[in-house]
Amino acid sequence: MIVAELFADKNGVLTGFHISGHSMYDEYGKDVVCAFVSSAAYMAANTITDVIGAKATASDGDGDMRVLVSPEDAHKCRDILEGLRLHLENTQEQYPDYLQLKLTEV
Repeated sequence: MIVAELFADKNGVLTGFHISGHSMYDEYGKDVVCAFVSSAAYMAANTITDVIGAKATASDGDGDMRVLVSPEDAHKCRDILEGLRLHLENTQEQYPDYLQLKLTEV
């Protein structure tokens, strides 16, 4: 199962995410759940770091991606992180056995 954890400050403003695991929906290369989540996560990370130019840390490895936006730049990234949240919520609704979404206050 993929676990997607979204981080929010005390005001509910999203400040980053951590996505880990594998959905195991289908074999490697045919797993649409993994493709949905991975594509959205990379788009969000690239937009935050390369398009918006926000101060953020980003790392990824085999089945693991983490992006944390600095508090002073969180407002710049609000729309992209809210879009990611909506995409992940919709994916979880369609594939509840393969994706778990969590919200953590930091």
